[in-house]
Formats: sequence, structure tokens, C-alpha cells
Amino acid sequence: MKRTFADIATAVARQSGRPITFLLAVFIIIVWAVTGPIFHYSDTWQLIINTGTTIITFLMVFVIQNTQNRDSAAVQAKLDELIRVSAAQNTLIGIEHLTEDEISDIREKCFARANKAANGAQKNANRKARAAINKTV
Repeated sequence: MKRTFADIATAVARQSGRPITFLLAVFIIIVWAVTGPIFHYSDTWQLIINTGTTIITFLMVFVIQNTQNRDSAAVQAKLDELIRVSAAQNTLIGIEHLTEDEISDIREKCFARANKAANGAQKNANRKARAAINKTV
């Protein structure tokens, strides 16, 4: 069941993102607008477009959420693998399951380490530049 839904959601998402699908939607709206005078802009005429767009929007929310969830999970798995095989901290694997506050704490620690490393690299570059200047003088 899950595989079938995933396949359908992928196909629908792929098709809904195509230019021809957009043009079809525009065409439907134009036809609906042109038929307004024919149906005297009746409540039924308005109900047709309102109901149609509501149903499509409702269903597309689930399709888009499914494709986004799978895409996000795939990206997380790839990032976890890159972290695992690199010199990065393996403690960062799976942090997407933490609370927002816990992730914020980790980000702050990462920023602090990055700033410290950047300051050290800047000091090292300044020291090398001074040494090069002193050699030429």
C-alpha cells in the first residue's frame, strides 16, 4: 500500500509540475470564466470552480507532503552517510529527530567552533603575511 501511494504521489507530483498541466489549469479557468454569462453567473456556476479547486487543493496537500517527506528523508540519509564516512562528528547523525531547542543548541555550538576556527585561520594568515613582509624587508 505504501509503495503504491508513493508511486502515485510521485507520478502526480511530477505531472503537476509540468508546464502543460499549468496550461490545462489556465484553460479550464478561462472556459469557466467564459461560461459565466451563459449561466448568468449563478451560484451553481460559482460552486463548480470552488468545489473543483478545493478538492484538488485538498488532495495535492497530501501528495506534496508525501513527496517532501521522502525527499527530506533521502537527503538526511545521504548527509548522515557523508558525516559517517568523513572526519565530521558522528554525533550529528540523526539530529533531525531532536527538538527545535536541542537543534538550536547544537547549531550555536557549531557556529562557535566555526568562528573559533575562522579566527585561528585569520591569525595564522596574518602571521604568515607578516613573516613574508619581514623576509622581503
